Amino acid sequence: MSLYVNIVPHPQQEKKLVNRQSNSKFILLGEDDIDDEELLKELFSSVDDSFFLMFMNNGKQVIDHLHSLADNQLPCLILLDYNMPGLNGADILKELKNQSRYDDIPKIIWSTSQTETFRRRCFESGADDYIIKPSKVNELVETIRYMISFC
Repeated sequence: MSLYVNIVPHPQQEKKLVNRQSNSKFILLGEDDIDDEELLKELFSSVDDSFFLMFMNNGKQVIDHLHSLADNQLPCLILLDYNMPGLNGADILKELKNQSRYDDIPKIIWSTSQTETFRRRCFESGADDYIIKPSKVNELVETIRYMISFC
């Protein structure tokens, strides 16, 4: 069974509190769309339920939370929507690139935008990959498998 937590929940949700298992794999997801969040929860769980998923819906909260973690608490993957309130995915990447403690954590941008300028900006800012959000569930499942492989 996967564990989920919203640090700052969407207005339609109550805050979900969970206990993180020490042997679970931790993925931090910056996603401000509640439908995408729910779909990711469901599909990550169906692909591999050993992951602890932490969702945040604001770029500044992603940065603040990462900075608050001890080195041994950092996620095995950071997955960021490009368009989020506060700081966008590329802005978050720039901030993380300035601190060596985040160098070994894979960072993936996930977006509906196919704009080459956005892609280039993300790679220049430290993204390990830039994934266009798939529109079909079977493609999304394969994308999740690919993302999990980074852990």
